Amino acid sequence: MQKDLTNLIPEFNAIRDDDLRQRVLAVWAEAMEIGGWSVDDLQKMPYTLLIENVDITFPKHVSVVCRLCIAMESVLKEAYGDRYEIDHDTLVAGALLADVGKLIEFREMEGEYQWATMYQYLRHPFTGVGLCFKHDIPEAIMHVIATHSWEGDKFKRRPESIIFHHADFTDFDLTKNWQ
Repeated sequence: MQKDLTNLIPEFNAIRDDDLRQRVLAVWAEAMEIGGWSVDDLQKMPYTLLIENVDITFPKHVSVVCRLCIAMESVLKEAYGDRYEIDHDTLVAGALLADVGKLIEFREMEGEYQWATMYQYLRHPFTGVGLCFKHDIPEAIMHVIATHSWEGDKFKRRPESIIFHHADFTDFDLTKNWQ
């Protein structure tokens, strides 16, 4: 499954630490198992249920937002050097894991995507952190997941979370306003 996931979302290979990359992929594999998803299923799954008729798939959104994060990191480093401490692997792993809880939050029934019962109690930032904790994902990465959405608005975001938050909402807001 890991090879299929890296083919679907090549940005997994942008994680420089091999052990971390394997743990990130393990989180995805477990989330897919819990949610009942296959790699083929992901290629049809919309990335959000908050906007009707979304034609951007979940893996495409994850990939695009991760690439936006990498580009932002590159521009910031080029412009400012080491002014901001941005850890590349924390940024990339956080970008790849921030929405992994949606694999538990969404379900598909007869071709319709809808909220799973989990959504009544926990949104994807919470379930994502829970899965990551189980796989010994570093706290800095769990911070990106926990603070990337409105749940993190009252929390001081670290640089990687700030970058991801803006990249994620750039894609979401463009989808919402130009769908």
